[in-house]
Amino acid sequence: MIQMNPIGTIHTPFKETQGMPIQPAGARGVEGALEVLPELAEGLKDVDGFSHVIILYHFHQSNGYNLRVTPFLDKEERGVFSTRAPKRPNPIGLSVVEVVKVEGNIVHVKNIDVLDGTPLLDIKPYVPQFDTPEFSRTGWLEEAQKNAPKTRADERFSK
Repeated sequence: MIQMNPIGTIHTPFKETQGMPIQPAGARGVEGALEVLPELAEGLKDVDGFSHVIILYHFHQSNGYNLRVTPFLDKEERGVFSTRAPKRPNPIGLSVVEVVKVEGNIVHVKNIDVLDGTPLLDIKPYVPQFDTPEFSRTGWLEEAQKNAPKTRADERFSK
């Protein structure tokens, strides 16, 4: 058994999943805040030195999962582990967001594609030399990824 406790809460303008962006690429300019628990605020020291952070969060509105899903960017059924679908065996989400500023226990961010009130599990600095492979393949997303900025969530994962 693995047990995790949220380190805070994510605040965004998105009050419901339907119609929200499905990736940060579709949330350009959208502002939000990572509210870290006050007793953990000291851990935010030096975060403002990074332009971007990786945030890990719990898909708290996701119930159950299917091992095969039809992702937002496709019409074909895919294995859940080849997608970023929210309904997964461990409902953990990941986004790379831009750091605007840090004030106390609040990290102000941009380009956030997360539901308001989502439990924040962790924050990690984004470092291109660490996080960008020299070569990568994007599988079935090779063509579909171009549609991410304009694609919005529908009801398919809300059941």
